[in-house]
Amino acid sequence: MLYENELIYIEREVSQVPWLKIFTKEIYKEFSHCPTPLQKELFDTILFCERALLEFYQPEKINIASFANYVPRVHFHIMARFKEDAFFPECMWGKQQREFKKLNLPSFEEFEEFLRARLKN
Repeated sequence: MLYENELIYIEREVSQVPWLKIFTKEIYKEFSHCPTPLQKELFDTILFCERALLEFYQPEKINIASFANYVPRVHFHIMARFKEDAFFPECMWGKQQREFKKLNLPSFEEFEEFLRARLKN
């Protein structure tokens, strides 16, 4: 777990691309079922994570998704995308476009330190 407070927590999804997942601590099936303060916390955290990924990795694009079909609870995926990643421009659940290769990116551990330092502020 990368971060948690009384409403949410952030986890890493191990992937070719930098990928964060934000979950509500209390289980809600739909975003509209969440109380307004939780909705605000989720939006603020999504924006915070997007900005951190943009600043640290300088990706081609950020993808934000919320499906919750396999995990039927409110959560969001925030992914930094690169032209060289195996699925770009498709979504990470889409059809692979090219051979999978390690991207030349700073380590996720470095990003984790970067993210935690910003979360403290």
